Amino acid sequence: MEKVDITIIGAGVVGLAIAANVSDKSRNVFVVERNESFGQETSSRNSEVIHASIYYPRNSLKGKLCLEGNELMYELCKKYNIPHRNTGKLIVAVSEEEEVQLPELLNTAMNNGAKAVKIISKDEVKKLEPSVEARAAILCPTSGIVDSHSLMRHYEAMAIENGANVIYGIDVVSIDKSGDGYIIGYKDRRGDTGKFQTRILMNCAGLESGNISELAGINQDEAGYRIQLCKGIYFRVKHGIEKFPKMLIYPVPPIHGHVGIHTTPDLGGGMRLGPHFYWTEETDYNVDDSYRENFFNSARQFLPFLKIEDIQPDIAGFYPTRQKPGEGLIDFIIKNESDKGLDNFINLVGIESPGLTASPAIGRYVKEMVNEINN
Repeated sequence: MEKVDITIIGAGVVGLAIAANVSDKSRNVFVVERNESFGQETSSRNSEVIHASIYYPRNSLKGKLCLEGNELMYELCKKYNIPHRNTGKLIVAVSEEEEVQLPELLNTAMNNGAKAVKIISKDEVKKLEPSVEARAAILCPTSGIVDSHSLMRHYEAMAIENGANVIYGIDVVSIDKSGDGYIIGYKDRRGDTGKFQTRILMNCAGLESGNISELAGINQDEAGYRIQLCKGIYFRVKHGIEKFPKMLIYPVPPIHGHVGIHTTPDLGGGMRLGPHFYWTEETDYNVDDSYRENFFNSARQFLPFLKIEDIQPDIAGFYPTRQKPGEGLIDFIIKNESDKGLDNFINLVGIESPGLTASPAIGRYVKEMVNEINN
């Protein structure tokens, strides 16, 4: 039976970022992914926003890793010519009720360490974005957008250059503790099965992270690791490109735990609206046109030039959240499950937004965990 040092389950942006950080010529590192290429699920179906760490509870992993990841992301993109843009972001208040919420939101952002955030007036909003209507806004100058595909391609290339093996079409079907490691049972794209042994196992399976935890022997309901099927849908704006905001425009969060339908300029000059979230029991990627009016009414409050015929269904994605309907923000799980008798099983569960932004920081964070194991 083949033996490897580290196995990473999942080749989304987080799994690949970790692979790029923990791989080196002295280690035998495997990345196994059930799909035929990287980032086929959550990592390629999102806003591609570089977040500034605005909304997260103080001292949370989300806040800490988002803030660190924001800075690292710009450094990484500049160094390796990964397409990105530091657009900045406005969180706009369109009513008196929303305006009075801005100081509390600003305080949360400042407690997270978000840089140079401040409240600006209606006139200042107009100077920055003439087509946007707002009574006031929070300016977040470190927000931006990144080409997630290019970012993942970079992580994959770095991992392979460091000696890692990235293997696609491999579905993990069993995990058994054995001595100081784990025996991994798998099925490949042809339906053939096999097993190999790994000393360190990392669960970066995204939407399947709760199920992988259970394969390893953790009851996902008792541990709070069950992933909820939360679907986010987007609409694309077809016309009015000359009026599109260059910055990200977000509403004051309308629902605790979500940030609301916002604008996302893309690197090609277009613009999307979204996401609108809802819980479901099916994993289809269709975008129902019946949501058009909802998107229009939400965005029209701060984009008065918008017409309902200007928008059309775009993409959908599912977010690997542990959050249940009606609950507030829930933090990332990134831990060595030694307290559950699973030494060297590094579990990453519920890595939803801001996982893309945090990915370079998560890679470093997990590398430190591996160093602790090896010491």
